Amino acid sequence: MTHAHEHAAPDPRRQGRPHDHPPHHDHAASAALLDLDAEVLGAWLPRAADLVAAHAPDASLVVDLGAGTGTGTLALARRLPGATVVAVDRSPAMLERLRAAAAAAGVGERVRTVAADLDAAWPATGTVDAVWAASSLHHLADPDRVLRDAHAALRPGGVALVVELDEQVRLLTDELAPGLASRLAQAASTWNVHPDWGPHLERAGFEVLDVHHVTTEAVDSRYGRAWLTLLRTGLAERLAPADVATLDRLLAEHPATLDSLPVRAERTLWLARRPAAPSPHSPVHSPTHSPTTHDGGAR
Repeated sequence: MTHAHEHAAPDPRRQGRPHDHPPHHDHAASAALLDLDAEVLGAWLPRAADLVAAHAPDASLVVDLGAGTGTGTLALARRLPGATVVAVDRSPAMLERLRAAAAAAGVGERVRTVAADLDAAWPATGTVDAVWAASSLHHLADPDRVLRDAHAALRPGGVALVVELDEQVRLLTDELAPGLASRLAQAASTWNVHPDWGPHLERAGFEVLDVHHVTTEAVDSRYGRAWLTLLRTGLAERLAPADVATLDRLLAEHPATLDSLPVRAERTLWLARRPAAPSPHSPVHSPTHSPTTHDGGAR
């Protein structure tokens, strides 16, 4: 998220755009929630990695765009034991956390990190076999340019997997707080709004192979309380004072009730491929590179 997975103050260049992020959010809390999301609602991760492996079984170089804390990076490294995974993110703190996670998972030697701002230019990855972008494209000022760059970086026949939440995670019920869940979803709707990425992939020169919809649900006290705390922190300026007070009361007075509520997430996965032979109508494009900070490998 998040870079790409970070929940930071809105970029002045993007004011009014649908991917503004919650202000005043603690990046450490964001990183912890990303890891918790993978643990609690991450059943989609192996399925997504399987899709990549099914279409690029011999992949030797894979790029994770907006890698965040590395949940996608680790899923790819586990599923593709012959591949090196290049994790790209603009946050050095996220990448440091990712390197530690990769080492702990025993895949550190096959994970490289690149600190780069994808809004500036495509990093110098060389030719790659697969590109993974989970909950990251909607954060970018010009995702179409990044998709064109990804297409140019892929070998012919290489694949791209794009993943997005369909809407914000659902937790509260009307029985507990009438109407609050809908108002929270409305207030948070600018955090993760995204288009149907299929036409965008096609305009970049990709062939869309498949679209999958995945729903995950779990009951986990850590996740529920962390999510509501994030909403309370990030939406305070967008909510009515009465709704802020209700969140405070729920978090303070109803821990047992909150801890028993299921959390639900719905995601869409787009699987696409760079055609093995260029179509007469495919755009001709070379990725635009910029200087990046590279650590030379996992530490």
